Amino acid sequence: MAKRKAENRSFLDKWEAEYLFTYVKDKPVCLVCGVNVAVSKEYNIRRHYETKHHDKYKDLDMTQRSQKVEEMKISLVSQQNMFKKATSQSEAAVKASYIVAAEIAKSARPFNEEEFMKKCMMKVCDLVCPEKKQAFSNVSLSRNTVADRTCDLATNLYDQLMEKGKDFVAFSLAVDESCDASDTAQLSATDGAPAMCGKKSGLVGMVQEKMREENCAGELTVYHCIIHQEALCAKALKMEHVMTTVTQVVNFIRAKGLNHRQFKSFLEECGSEYADVPYHTEVRWLSRGKVLNRCFELREEICQFLETKGKDTAELREQKFLCELAFLCDISSHLDALNLQLQGRGRIITDMYAAVRAFKTKLCLWENQMLQGNPCHFPCCQSIKAQISTAVFPCAQFAEKLSVLAAEFSRRFADFDAQKCKFELLSNPFAVDVENAPTNIQMELIELQCNDTLKSKYEAVGAAQFPRFIPDTMPQLRTQAAQMLSMFGSTYLCEQLFSSMKMTKTTHRRRLTDEHLRSILRISSAQSLSPDIDELASKKRCQVSGLGTSD
Repeated sequence: MAKRKAENRSFLDKWEAEYLFTYVKDKPVCLVCGVNVAVSKEYNIRRHYETKHHDKYKDLDMTQRSQKVEEMKISLVSQQNMFKKATSQSEAAVKASYIVAAEIAKSARPFNEEEFMKKCMMKVCDLVCPEKKQAFSNVSLSRNTVADRTCDLATNLYDQLMEKGKDFVAFSLAVDESCDASDTAQLSATDGAPAMCGKKSGLVGMVQEKMREENCAGELTVYHCIIHQEALCAKALKMEHVMTTVTQVVNFIRAKGLNHRQFKSFLEECGSEYADVPYHTEVRWLSRGKVLNRCFELREEICQFLETKGKDTAELREQKFLCELAFLCDISSHLDALNLQLQGRGRIITDMYAAVRAFKTKLCLWENQMLQGNPCHFPCCQSIKAQISTAVFPCAQFAEKLSVLAAEFSRRFADFDAQKCKFELLSNPFAVDVENAPTNIQMELIELQCNDTLKSKYEAVGAAQFPRFIPDTMPQLRTQAAQMLSMFGSTYLCEQLFSSMKMTKTTHRRRLTDEHLRSILRISSAQSLSPDIDELASKKRCQVSGLGTSD
């Protein structure tokens, strides 16, 4: 039999005095024991009162009952406020531990240092705000807690990325490999190596296989890091013998403290413009040009110093060697300038490709000028050429090297040349020949090029920002622009990540697990995403047990 719709289950005020109940958050609550009654019916409330509290309060008259109810209600509110305050303090302590854990990860500090930091924090609290000591004590910063918090923060960032990725039109992966302090390979592949390009076991092969399994219709574009390719192009010059001699000289001066001090004193006595020569390492590409230029500028002082040490300087004084040194200094300076153009976060691949194309054009110009005996863009060569006879300076030899370097650039950047049409659609869509554009975007491209409003917007905001103004009526162009903007021009971000990894997993932290290392790196490298600490804290419960507390 169905219940009557007219049944009244609203809480009546008279029940407060009669049964010592009140109404809190849509539920009747006993003022004596705090028990909630599920259904707001007089029978249920009366039954609870008569079975639990009737004997204790039966002798009170209505005035006394009303007074007792008010006292109990005040006590209940006080308890609720105390509970809210305790809950608020607990949540604040958990949030604080997450915030500290995030800062620890970003600074690459060990987890166990935070216990020391907690002790320092408590001593400061004793002096500055002793009344807040318990609140500070509630913040758990034990090693295990900080490690767990770090993993939670990294997982939250990963979840955010996966959710955000559902709306991606296109995305790219910048992949490289390096070993940590325990010789464990981190990340998945090396740029340009078989591990990257292998048809079956390489990363590209595995991605292609996965795309076939999932029936993905999207295009997979594969290319090598522009910065790495530019650095490898320099090896085509085959002038290692010059660099080897320079490195040996620098190492003789810098390797021993006595030689180094004496050389600096010697430069000071000579009144030299420079006070020292820098070290060179293969890993630091830009150091090559700096070392060469400094050694060229100090070539006479270096020879004199080596002679005082009984070293043979005949090779360093040979005209052939000096000419080769001057040429290598100049071309290395040009390559370093290009390298600096290509570096940096947020570089658009079309701009990087344009820099490479410009350098290839410069190489052709320099080759022609060198053949004519006019090294006007090579200041070191000009300096040496002025000191020796024009007939001795090997212009033809250096022109040939510039030709070889240009050919190497063309070979290594052939995969980028194949993308030239797509790059132009992003860098200057209004200048693209419609007939040479892909057929699926030709109609939209015509509409775009004939729209004066969009052309004005392009001129105002530039190529990088313009795609966001392409209207929804041009979906193919929007997709094409998204694909180009998503492409990494280099593994610059990977190199930054490796630097963080070296600072994080040092020889003193070899026991740091891969899980914790990945978590730390994910937090320290996140740029557009921030951990949702409020969400994480709401899922945790703070337990206080002194300095070594844990959740």
